[in-house]
Amino acid sequence: MIPYGRQWVDEEDIRAVVEALRSDYLTTGPRVEEFEGALAEFVGTRHAVAVSSGTAALHAAVYAAGIGPGDEVILPPMTFVATANAVIFQGGTPVFADVDPGSLLLDPPEVEKKITARTKAVVAVDYAGHPCDYDALRSIVDRHGLTLIADACHALGASYKDRKVGTLADLTVFSFHPVKHITTGEGGMGVTDNPEWAEKMRRFRNHGLTTDHRQRTAAGTWRYEMADLGYNYRLTDIQCALGLSQLRKLPAWIARRQEIARFYDRVLAGDKVFRPLIVSPQVSHAYHLYVVRLASDPGKTGQGALFQRLREEGIGVNVHYLPAHLHPYYRERLGTGPGMCPVAEEAYERLLSLPIFPGMAHRDVEKVAAGLIRAAAEGKGI
Repeated sequence: MIPYGRQWVDEEDIRAVVEALRSDYLTTGPRVEEFEGALAEFVGTRHAVAVSSGTAALHAAVYAAGIGPGDEVILPPMTFVATANAVIFQGGTPVFADVDPGSLLLDPPEVEKKITARTKAVVAVDYAGHPCDYDALRSIVDRHGLTLIADACHALGASYKDRKVGTLADLTVFSFHPVKHITTGEGGMGVTDNPEWAEKMRRFRNHGLTTDHRQRTAAGTWRYEMADLGYNYRLTDIQCALGLSQLRKLPAWIARRQEIARFYDRVLAGDKVFRPLIVSPQVSHAYHLYVVRLASDPGKTGQGALFQRLREEGIGVNVHYLPAHLHPYYRERLGTGPGMCPVAEEAYERLLSLPIFPGMAHRDVEKVAAGLIRAAAEGKGI
């Protein structure tokens, strides 16, 4: 089975991890700051805060932005549930705004419609690795005095109008899950130019304490104070060592993802069954996912049959995502349901994510393409 995504760990990565294991610090050590500094330099921000997952990064960013009970945060339904969950963790209310039909990214006019006196922030999700329309979103949030958070867990290495993802919002978060662009096993990062927000995220990841173990050792003191209610969201030195090693390879890996995407684009050009999502000429797409949409009238054999057929051939297609507002938890808690975001709902019924990751051999890319061509020729999905 060719999975839709997969990590690439080489001997250099393994040596970096072994070196960390043999060091004095397995956590709260120097590799954490080193990884933060390298990532901040890569994306072009002043501050980066490493945490234990992309979800933890979202939670820390929502906390830093001051979201609390009674606050509303606008976000798209075409996302993993963690985006909305982070708002609820802080007592806020996620408000779902529909997506653009071509790109499935948060639609700025829909955001405008959802703003109320209780709105405090907007979370833009760079779905599949394609940056949102940040100029339009920035205009909206600035006009209404809101905070703009970028859920860029799909988009490390992407850019919008020659500006890197990480510099486009007030707070940006990344994920280092194994299927993402680089991995630390599990892990995430929040980046910002705001020193106050960065410090809040640092405390938040460490139980709300004002210092960590290494800082107290360096200062020769045992004393610590809990200034905020935080969590144990720390990322270990072992994981940061892996992240540092992986980060050095990221530009080449992004280029490989884009190469695979161009091959799929050529194969699917003019196809009447599988249609790639629209890509803006103003962006450099990071291609965490390569998403195709089935014909508008997939018929009885549609998405489910194609999913099964391709997986039986060893092609590990997937579906991203069931719109968040349709999950039972949100339907019961928030009263959401079908009809609320019709563009996302209609798209979900016709989406497939194709395998794409830098370690894919060209024969595997060709196998995926051949499977799609056979499915289209046989009328599957029409």
